[in-house]
Amino acid sequence: MSSMPTRGILAYGAYLPYWRLNRASIAEVTGTTAGRGHRSVASFDEDTTTMGVEATRTALAGGAPAPEALWFSTVAPAYLDKTNATAIHAALRFDAAIPAVDFSGAARSAVGALRAALGSPSRTLVVASDLRVGRSGGSEESEGGDAAVAVLVGSADEGPLLAEYLGGAAASAEFTDRWRIPGEAHSRTWEDRFGEQAYGPLVERAWADALRAVGLEAGDVDRAVVTGLHRRATARSAGALGVAGADDLATEVGNTGAAHPTLLLAHLLDSAEADRVVALVVLADGCDVLLFRTTGALGAGRPARTVSAQLGHRADVPYGRYLAWRGLLDAQAPNRPAPSRTSSPAALRRADWKLGFVGSRDTTTGITHLPPSRIGILGGVADDMEEAPMADAVGEIVTVTVDRLAYSPSPPVVFAVVDFEGGGRMPVELADVDPDGVAIGDPVEMTFRRLNSADGIHNYFWKARPVRA
Repeated sequence: MSSMPTRGILAYGAYLPYWRLNRASIAEVTGTTAGRGHRSVASFDEDTTTMGVEATRTALAGGAPAPEALWFSTVAPAYLDKTNATAIHAALRFDAAIPAVDFSGAARSAVGALRAALGSPSRTLVVASDLRVGRSGGSEESEGGDAAVAVLVGSADEGPLLAEYLGGAAASAEFTDRWRIPGEAHSRTWEDRFGEQAYGPLVERAWADALRAVGLEAGDVDRAVVTGLHRRATARSAGALGVAGADDLATEVGNTGAAHPTLLLAHLLDSAEADRVVALVVLADGCDVLLFRTTGALGAGRPARTVSAQLGHRADVPYGRYLAWRGLLDAQAPNRPAPSRTSSPAALRRADWKLGFVGSRDTTTGITHLPPSRIGILGGVADDMEEAPMADAVGEIVTVTVDRLAYSPSPPVVFAVVDFEGGGRMPVELADVDPDGVAIGDPVEMTFRRLNSADGIHNYFWKARPVRA
């Protein structure tokens, strides 16, 4: 029987929301001690699915092969019962034969999906996304963060591996350290010392078993990413491994829950040298240890948008607005009718346009039509069109308006007419902008967002955001 080819990471990409919450602003309102620095904040029109789309676009932007399976993991799904991975599948225009499934319910599901993919024969895209919400003034709120990461796992015969998977180990135990029952918005935790004592032996065993399984010693490991939602247990375990640690991004981003292990791994790979052994140690209802060796392909295979680059692109959101975005503050919306429920049949008929942002191009005149049309704007033969994928197109603002009367969960609404490179013009809502800082001629790119929600149905579409270096 032939052995499985060497497997590892073919591509990866992370997404950090543009907005940050200064922890000092929490303390000013709540009177609590919220710590220093910032936490990342998903905008009002983002959720774990939209962030997963953006992370996947970053991961695959360098020409990586399409996956054979898509696995999406989060503890804050936009839907229950309905699969959330299918929206990512549609936005990236994957073939219908590629299965899209959710790994949800617990933070450990994300690293579990990654482990399973590394042991699977299929080329698998593992997407982890989280949106952390806590009670006002509590540590869950100030120490949390929002992010998504996509990792394409495959074998060496499918492309150059950026990091070869050496092996790993796990240790599991049943203890109630963190919990949230269905229907609750906030997690609850036990007293810190209990979790610290429970995790210690599990980390020791998983770490020893992992090193033994791959024939290495602790001194052979260059860096270790040690992470988990229990801060004290994580800090103690990191110090006990005898390996140099990695930046935990606590000051700039916060702990992004299910997404945090691969976010820290991506941040480490962004600057790692070739032929270095790195460890990923995750504390969540036990301990998972994964060992990788970086390769010479890492330098050319890194994503264009590194984690460090995204750390520098941010703007602060006021605490009151953050609370309104999370539904924790009953803010007055513009006195206009709320949106009606999106039609599922209509959305299915126009899925390529609505989710994939695919227009049409007249084969005779070359004119791009947004939305797609059967007949060209200059007439001609019906259905003489070809597909025009526009999700990666860059455009320029031709005119812009700030609407303070239109309904929005976070007014005002900023609309612009955008001319796209290569053809195509359409009015589009802008995201992640200062209404007073938008100007004609500004370059924009497309981003997948949630336009609105009504009757429990989320209306996903594309907006434009400023191009930042």
